[in-house]
Amino acid sequence: MNQRTLVIGDIHGCARELEALVSDANPTHLVLVGDLFTRGPFPDAVWEFLASWDREKKLSAVLGNHDQHLLDAMDGTATPSKRIQNTITALNGTGATWIKWLIQRPTFLTVGAFTVVHAGLHPHEGRAGTSNEMARNMRYWPYGQKKGPLWHANYTAQDRVIFGHDARRGVVRIEKNDQPWIIGLDSGCVYGGRLSGYLIEEDRLYSVRAYQMYVDPSPTKKPR
Repeated sequence: MNQRTLVIGDIHGCARELEALVSDANPTHLVLVGDLFTRGPFPDAVWEFLASWDREKKLSAVLGNHDQHLLDAMDGTATPSKRIQNTITALNGTGATWIKWLIQRPTFLTVGAFTVVHAGLHPHEGRAGTSNEMARNMRYWPYGQKKGPLWHANYTAQDRVIFGHDARRGVVRIEKNDQPWIIGLDSGCVYGGRLSGYLIEEDRLYSVRAYQMYVDPSPTKKPR
């Protein structure tokens, strides 16, 4: 089979949608943009599915901000919310391997011509100018703002990017010289939207609808 690299947006514990998306796209390798387990209903099933791909060395992933929250709760640097504690309890029920795997996830991956990152890159300096905190949390530019231009609105760096993190915006596609340059894949599955994946070799978006709304995305509970 020819190489088929599927980059998948924020999963957030949506195991059924993950399995449906992978079945539809028929990839040979999975790449994940982070935020894998929290918020949604089946973090343990997500890990068990991903672990089967990892055993075959067909899985890559970067660390998202919610993944970092899990690690902070596990090492005691943050007090876990009830939701995070429930996620940890479910994951621990699968065995201890998930935490070792998650700790080893990098901030950036090079996949084909793209840099894969959870939230975004410095819009002018690219990967070289992006801290770990920015890479996992950034939405607006300048970094740290609560509103304003999105980091990719006036992007001039040379890194081609695939990212997640921003369910409010949904799927993003920005081209340069008739080539995909910036691809955003968080289409809000856990909020009742869709789980999306980008097949690099075909320049094609795959997407499956959420089975249900797992978390209320109302204005008082905006997606994070």
